[in-house]
Amino acid sequence: MFSRPSLVLILSFCFLAVSTVKTQTKVQPGKWNASLQLTPDTKLSFRMEVKKHKESYAFSIHNAEEKITLNKPVNEGDSVSLEFPNFHSVLKFKIENKHSLNGYWTNFNKGKNYRIPFKADYIKETKFYVPAPAADFSGRWKTTFDPNTKDPYMAVGIFNSYRDKIYGTFLTETGDYRFLEGKITGTRMELSGFDGSHAFHFTGVLKENKINGHFYSGKHFKGEWTAELDSSFQLRNPDSLTYIVKEEPFAFKVKDLEGNDFSFPQNKFDNKVTIVQIMGTWCPNCMDETKYFKELYDKYHDQGLEIISIGYETPNNFAEQAEKIRLLQKRHQLEFTFLVGGPANKGLASEQFSMLNKIISYPTSIFIGKDGNVKRIHTGFNGPGTGEVYLNYVKETNAFIEEQLKQ
Repeated sequence: MFSRPSLVLILSFCFLAVSTVKTQTKVQPGKWNASLQLTPDTKLSFRMEVKKHKESYAFSIHNAEEKITLNKPVNEGDSVSLEFPNFHSVLKFKIENKHSLNGYWTNFNKGKNYRIPFKADYIKETKFYVPAPAADFSGRWKTTFDPNTKDPYMAVGIFNSYRDKIYGTFLTETGDYRFLEGKITGTRMELSGFDGSHAFHFTGVLKENKINGHFYSGKHFKGEWTAELDSSFQLRNPDSLTYIVKEEPFAFKVKDLEGNDFSFPQNKFDNKVTIVQIMGTWCPNCMDETKYFKELYDKYHDQGLEIISIGYETPNNFAEQAEKIRLLQKRHQLEFTFLVGGPANKGLASEQFSMLNKIISYPTSIFIGKDGNVKRIHTGFNGPGTGEVYLNYVKETNAFIEEQLKQ
């Protein structure tokens, strides 16, 4: 399901020119080992690349098949600040010398003081070496997070290990953990992903087709997880988790980006197939789904498809909520309808869509037929990091939209 490094297809949600930064201190172009120090004893490693661009430099972060180009570089005295393209977070560092960077990552969605130490070192060319034999983690794993608590939850681990490298992700009922990669030492693996919104790090030890390990999310969370090989294990159908509980027409009322009331249904959407997406610009799974919805819209809009995206944002005031949504719309040249739901609160979203049992995940997408009736509700989103799972979803959903357009 996941390709080897030599066959990596670079996927990116960044429709941006290469970002560069000017500095008086030279930085060595090439591949770098970078890390976030989550705890005194736990380091999340990831790959970074620096390229020379005229008289400046360009930076990118790599998670398995994903490449993230950092934009809006700013020189701040003796430091460089690199903003992530989709999320309100930055890497800020000093260039100690052309082979070493030191600083921190700040995620403003978690507060101005949410900082994690960052370090990067240039990878010098080394002689060819053969990795030591390592355990094979490849396969489909029935996974339990927080197994010894009152609130365990199930997932599917999909891994492909190659020599001393491991690639894969976890599928849950509310979305996937996106692109993860790492290394294997003996029977121990480390698997990480850093996209500017989340910093995920997994460790695990393999023994008799079972894995026991720990899961770190940023600097604030540590939990346990267990897994066993099970090729047949399935999560519940994501189309079954959110459903209508009240016999009433599907309707809602929120604000548009200008602060005006927006009500649905309305004439613009009569006799149209409409997708209502409940999302947040801070949410990586939502951004993966939005990229796919752009492809859907471009392909089927002229045939009668409409998409309404309602953002629930981390700021508490309307102006900042609307601005975050506008930035997303402009950055990715999105032409469908965008609205403001309010703060990022699933309880609020559940109140606004009271005909549903509840909103349990960002994103949640409601598919409405030409007759105005709900045809399908999809909870969460498993994106490109899930490989064939994502490709099958795209194929099935495209066919579903085409069928609805013919009604």
